[in-house]
Amino acid sequence: MDTLCQSLNPLPTVALSTGSWIVLTGAATNVACALVGCFLVLRRMSMMGDALSHAVLPGLVVAFLFSGSLGIVPLFLGAVGVGLLTTFLTQTLHQYARVPSDASMGVVFTSLFALGVVLVKKFVGGLHFDIACIYEGSLELVPFADPIFGLPRPLFTTLVVVVVNLAVLVLLWKELKVSSFDAGLSTTIGFSATAMHYLLMVLVAVTTVASFEAVGSILVVAMLIVPAATAHLLCDRLALMVTLSALLGVASAVLGYWAAVYWDTNIAGMMTVAAGVLYGLAVLFSPRYGIFSTMIRNLQLSMKVLREDLLAMLYRVEELGSDKFLTADEARQAVGSRWLARWGLAKLYRTGRIERAEGHLRLTEKGRSSARQLVRSHRLWETYLVKHLGLPLDHVHEPAHRVEHFIDEQMRKELQIELEGQGQDPHGREIPE
Repeated sequence: MDTLCQSLNPLPTVALSTGSWIVLTGAATNVACALVGCFLVLRRMSMMGDALSHAVLPGLVVAFLFSGSLGIVPLFLGAVGVGLLTTFLTQTLHQYARVPSDASMGVVFTSLFALGVVLVKKFVGGLHFDIACIYEGSLELVPFADPIFGLPRPLFTTLVVVVVNLAVLVLLWKELKVSSFDAGLSTTIGFSATAMHYLLMVLVAVTTVASFEAVGSILVVAMLIVPAATAHLLCDRLALMVTLSALLGVASAVLGYWAAVYWDTNIAGMMTVAAGVLYGLAVLFSPRYGIFSTMIRNLQLSMKVLREDLLAMLYRVEELGSDKFLTADEARQAVGSRWLARWGLAKLYRTGRIERAEGHLRLTEKGRSSARQLVRSHRLWETYLVKHLGLPLDHVHEPAHRVEHFIDEQMRKELQIELEGQGQDPHGREIPE
């Protein structure tokens, strides 16, 4: 009985645990998808992976009908042929029939997928396609697949695709990069953007078909886009984006396997969920584009503007006369944000820019210097708007009030030169030195 089982399901020659083979296969698939997925994201073709993963189905059926074999080579050829056909039809409808790109993609891939389903139903007696396996994959059975060079066949196939994708990226990095960011420039300098586009579609089709048996189309579509989109939120350099997306794919495989074992559910599906969770964390906490990070930066900027408004207001009060002072409550009411103003005043106290004397707020020498530069920026900008742009006096205060927080010393010098050393603003107030 043991001999019969081994003949039906020969184990790989390399001794690893079942879980290790599953994780390695999932990680290799995710890396293969991530390498090409970055360019799909940059080209704003995220749904092309979904389109190709569905559209290659008739190619698989036709390849079997012509070859009579379920070998990997004829299936690859059929998938690549239909992948190129999908890309050609999508581009043709968009370019010549003026159909929007998303609509043309939807029409083509749904039509081809429907054709594939019809062919499967028609020839179901002669084909052994498991539709559920196409969607969900069979990662659990990877350790029991036929070995090739000591590796399970799905893992070996996926590793070959990883090497092919990586080799193409290394050899044609400059061409793919330029054509992804500026197709017109790419063609102008001699790199055919159309050729690069079709090459990328071939890689996507090959990666999709190679991954069907192990992980199914759901994980393939997710891994083509989600790690790349996550990496795009975390960095702005293409090389780093590709590297990070591959690492995120590996992390999704490991975390998804652990979660699937814990909850006893589909492994490929849980890897997809893990990738989605990582993307959600990036959306929330990405240093530059994350929601919370943006909120924190906006709050910090609001506090900076509010503190500077308080300093400038105290400076203008001092200009009115030495006996004019504001209390803390009057200052908070003047800026119109009592709680934020309370925090702003506390920060100004701590940094030694204001002090309290007899219940009133007064600028220290350090605070007066900062306030003087703010008021100087404000009045220089007002003067510039009136003198060079011809704005009326009642239209210059608000723009100057907004921009005064972002004018640095170099710009103040340039404004002073443009104004030829003018010492007063349009309202007749002195521009501080």
